[in-house]
Amino acid sequence: MIYEGFEPVIGLEVHVQLATKTKLFSSEAIQFDAGPNDRVSPICAGHPGTLPVLNKRAVEYAIMAGVALGCEVRLNSVFSRKNYFYPDLPKGYQISQYDLPLCEHGKLLIELSDGSEKEVGITRIHMEEDAGKSIHEVGSTLVNLNRAGVPLVEIVSEPDMRSPEEAGAYLRKLYAVVTYLGICDGNLQEGNFRCDANVSLRPVGESKFGTRAELKNLNSFRFVEKAIEYEMSRQADLLRNGKKVIQETRLYDSDKNVTKSMRSKEEAHDYRYFPEPDLIPLKVTEETISDLRSKLPELPDAKKERFVKEYEIPKYDAGVITGSKPFSHYFEGVLESLGQKDPKAAKLVSNWMMTEVLRVLKEENLEPDQIKISHKAFAGLLKLIMDGTVSGKIAKEVFQKMWESGKSASELVQELGLVQISDEGELKTLIQEVLTENPNQLAQYRSGKDKLFGFFVGQMMKKTQGKANPQLVNELLKEALGPS
Repeated sequence: MIYEGFEPVIGLEVHVQLATKTKLFSSEAIQFDAGPNDRVSPICAGHPGTLPVLNKRAVEYAIMAGVALGCEVRLNSVFSRKNYFYPDLPKGYQISQYDLPLCEHGKLLIELSDGSEKEVGITRIHMEEDAGKSIHEVGSTLVNLNRAGVPLVEIVSEPDMRSPEEAGAYLRKLYAVVTYLGICDGNLQEGNFRCDANVSLRPVGESKFGTRAELKNLNSFRFVEKAIEYEMSRQADLLRNGKKVIQETRLYDSDKNVTKSMRSKEEAHDYRYFPEPDLIPLKVTEETISDLRSKLPELPDAKKERFVKEYEIPKYDAGVITGSKPFSHYFEGVLESLGQKDPKAAKLVSNWMMTEVLRVLKEENLEPDQIKISHKAFAGLLKLIMDGTVSGKIAKEVFQKMWESGKSASELVQELGLVQISDEGELKTLIQEVLTENPNQLAQYRSGKDKLFGFFVGQMMKKTQGKANPQLVNELLKEALGPS
């Protein structure tokens, strides 16, 4: 992407909360909706004399992420202390990984809106514990340590992205991978998947990177794209006016759609990393890696390829549907409830999910796992279309009523009197009425203006309030009108 004579250079650091039942170094349960400081152990509160014990499941989840993203998994890695002082970090340091991370040198293939594909490199995946949460109020700051010690992996990309769209595509694909794996719940509102973006500009043709700004704690795909767009504009204005971009950390204000300076490079912490003395080096065997690799579920790319091959739906549709684990499960659930998985049925399900289902999700700002119509109920509506009980147009009305009321398609069709008219005798009678009522158009059609055929179809639909079987109407109208 070329932006006002500059090329953006974007790298992302994504914090993924691992879906373990307990914290990374203690047996304290993880519970998002617990009361303030209800899930705090002496270990995560930093009490003197307490010792961390590594959560094996968290390590397995981190390895699964590395394998799924094509990384090299280190057989020997080390935990380090990242030292800084903040109210929500009672130990005065965070246990993380620094020079010897668990996974390195991966890649992720993304698809853009124009159908092109791009490979984004992954520098490293390292494990670390989360900090607590500071709640700033007027005149005071409250600290909730429930999050302290929650297991995270930080997935750091190479600076390979060149536009907000690429950054958004990377994030969505990465989100799909970790949720398909089942290692992350993916709840954006709870901060289970959050991102820092490094953004810089350089003159077109320049190989050296420009000075970057880091945008912190972005927890929405849309906000990441908008924050990067704003930051590109801000930096371009500075460079065009002969000013310098300062290396700093900035926060995104979604209400005003601006980024604001948080701290400059000169104020940034020197974390003074050193190996964690209370934890021995983490050793992983080849057998463990092979075992976890064999247990990986079908991932988005493989599922997309299967959907295209098995169901013969368009590649774009398959990409959208498999981009979300709940959405892909819904698709196959509807097909299973229909009792048929042939390409014709699959295309019908795909078309409806890509149009009506996505439409209402977008209108109500809902996620794919919040679809209000069960896959069985949705299959019931599609069956009515397939057997000719309702037309596609009527089905859209029924779908909306199903979404709002929770009633089944068959109930609503009967209640609203929406059964499709497929009786040939009745339709022939109505066609004669339409022809009698429109003698001028009939004469014009028979004199050669065959485009008027659509007019007669429309009149039939108007007369039957959209209930006439469209295919049968077309056949009977051609028969009644004769050659144009």
